[in-house]
Amino acid sequence: MSDLTSFDDETAAFAVFDSLPPLLPSQVTGLWQGRSLPSHHPLDGVLENLGWYGKRFHADRRADALLFRWGEDRLVPVDPARIPLVLALHAPRFGRSRAAQNLFSHLVRRLRAYGPVASLRLERYRGVQSLAMVYDRKPITDHFRRLDEDRIMGAMAVEGEARTFFFELERTG
Repeated sequence: MSDLTSFDDETAAFAVFDSLPPLLPSQVTGLWQGRSLPSHHPLDGVLENLGWYGKRFHADRRADALLFRWGEDRLVPVDPARIPLVLALHAPRFGRSRAAQNLFSHLVRRLRAYGPVASLRLERYRGVQSLAMVYDRKPITDHFRRLDEDRIMGAMAVEGEARTFFFELERTG
């Protein structure tokens, strides 16, 4: 997907993130495929193990924050409010296990979101006015910076959690 692979730590990831230019909500409308940018965060690899596809941003500044693969060719928007984030953060080995993958595949339909679950807005982050996606019912904000025309880097901040999770999104539609 890109030349970014992983980082030695959060400081190295922020060095890249902070060097990138901001973008506007109108520049992200569409479907984006995601992947973790490992930085020794507990969630590194967890989303991929569970079948995470990415995100969809709508023209009205609303977003499907978590899209997961279901079957061969179907994407299911999942409501983050129904996911026990504390468990994922404190039991990451389980989140990367085959058992978690199997369990999630059976639960994904019950976790379905029936409409967008986050909003896009401009917000100051690390000294720069940046695009942010604020989750409706979880204390999570994803901050975005532009890698190039079709790729963005994200930094997920969870209220009360000292560490930041990094990911990359590539436009697919």
